[in-house]
Amino acid sequence: MPYLSSFEEFSKAAERLYQQDPTRARIVTKYRHCDGKLVVKVTDDQVCLLYRTEHAQDLKKLEKLTSHLMRLMVSK
Repeated sequence: MPYLSSFEEFSKAAERLYQQDPTRARIVTKYRHCDGKLVVKVTDDQVCLLYRTEHAQDLKKLEKLTSHLMRLMVSK
C-alpha cells in the first residue's frame, strides 16, 4: 500500500472513493506519539489510500477533509 505524496492528491482521491460507494468507504486515523506521525487511511476494502505526515499544519487540512466527508454523508 503506497502512501500518497501530497495531501491535496489524497483529499481528492478520498472524496472520489467515497462518492463511488458511500456505504463501504471508511476513514481511519492513527497517531503514533513516539514517532510523531499521523497516518490517515481511506478504504472501501478494494482500494486503500494512505497518507502519512509529521507536520501539525496537516491536521487542519485533515479536519477540513473529515468535515467535508461528513457533510457528504448526511446530505444523502
